[in-house]
Amino acid sequence: MAHVADEVPLTLDGAPPKTLGVLDQGALWANLGVSLLGFSGALFLLDPLGNAPLSLAGALVAALVGSLIGTAMVGLSAVPGTRTGQPAMVLLRGLFGAKISYVPTVLNIVQMLGWGAFELWVIAKAATAIFGGVPYQVWVIVAGVLTTALTIWPLGSIRLLRRYVTVGVIISMVWFAWFFLNEAPTYTGGSWTAFPAAVDYVIALSVSWVPMAADFARHSRSSRAAFTGVVGGYTLAQVACLGLGVYAVAIAGSAAVTADSTAVFAPFVAVPLGALFFGILVLRETDQSFANVYSTTMSLQNLMPRVDRRVFSVAIGVLTVAIALVVDVTSYGAFLGVIGAVFVPMFAVLAVDYFVFARAGHWNTAEDAPSRWSMLVPWALGFVAYWLTTSTPTVAAWDGIWAGLRDAIGFTRQPWMNGALGAALVAALVTLLAGALTGRSRRAVRR
Repeated sequence: MAHVADEVPLTLDGAPPKTLGVLDQGALWANLGVSLLGFSGALFLLDPLGNAPLSLAGALVAALVGSLIGTAMVGLSAVPGTRTGQPAMVLLRGLFGAKISYVPTVLNIVQMLGWGAFELWVIAKAATAIFGGVPYQVWVIVAGVLTTALTIWPLGSIRLLRRYVTVGVIISMVWFAWFFLNEAPTYTGGSWTAFPAAVDYVIALSVSWVPMAADFARHSRSSRAAFTGVVGGYTLAQVACLGLGVYAVAIAGSAAVTADSTAVFAPFVAVPLGALFFGILVLRETDQSFANVYSTTMSLQNLMPRVDRRVFSVAIGVLTVAIALVVDVTSYGAFLGVIGAVFVPMFAVLAVDYFVFARAGHWNTAEDAPSRWSMLVPWALGFVAYWLTTSTPTVAAWDGIWAGLRDAIGFTRQPWMNGALGAALVAALVTLLAGALTGRSRRAVRR
């Protein structure tokens, strides 16, 4: 199979073509913002604490605020990719050094494999809701094959999304919104008590894309195109997706969706022509699995830069299918919390170090980039700050550890505190302090 000139280079040695404009980026991120997982995820948005449901206004505002904050982080993390032409995990060589960058790279591979399996699971479950006679396993394999094909021609797949798929998605979303607004029961009650936790959830939903933004932005024609495409496309789509999910949960019944998250698909299929338009959304969901498999490929190339990415794509596609056949999605909310705790502070450290201290011309992404152990400190402190301030429950044993630490240090978490913002703030401030002290030390040495 010959390499196409305007496609992603087969190894990291090749120069990335700059072919994606703002419409390409906007279409890509708008499609990524519409997720079938987001429809059932609206249940977490409505009641992130499990005992304090939000009002409808509170849920929708949390969706907007969380999306804007999260996508701003994703958009900023895309800019260095455009300027350097390097994928996300290779950029971390400049932050941590080449060898230490392998740590977040492995973490990213693990989380992207998990996301890819989630996406194949939800595609198969949604397809089963339309075509009940076809076994789940068949749909997983079909989705996996399509995902792998898209990953082999990633830039061509993005252009395909812009030209054809995005229009169908917009029409489908408008169609469902029209019927849901007329059919859904009136949503009453609730409060704003769980608002910070809901914002935390939406930020985590958004920033899960931080570790892969540069994988696509490296092919953007400009930093502005990359940033605008991410923030504009993803925010609009995610808010619309979560809003539709709120009404779909109301129609299906929160108890039914709690017992079986795929119950949220029934209202979509039930509307006139619902199978057709929901089928478009199911087909579009392959861009989610494609993005995850492709990012896993780029991450592996940070470890093995001269291996043909197509070999990685096929191997990862097969592995993702295997995982999806046995995956358990009941820990979806907890999974998002862990992702946020790891990658939000890492992004904050990267953003401060790149934009404030390093500047684009001094970012070392070479295979022998020296280790910068000191940069692990703000990342680790940001991780701790996340768990000290977040109110979103995950796993009882893990949450208990952090509750015990709060008691031990006399820290009282306030209702207004937000884990993602707390982690980003602490990591950014520590990075600023470390950079300032390092700069002073260097100036003193010169004197």
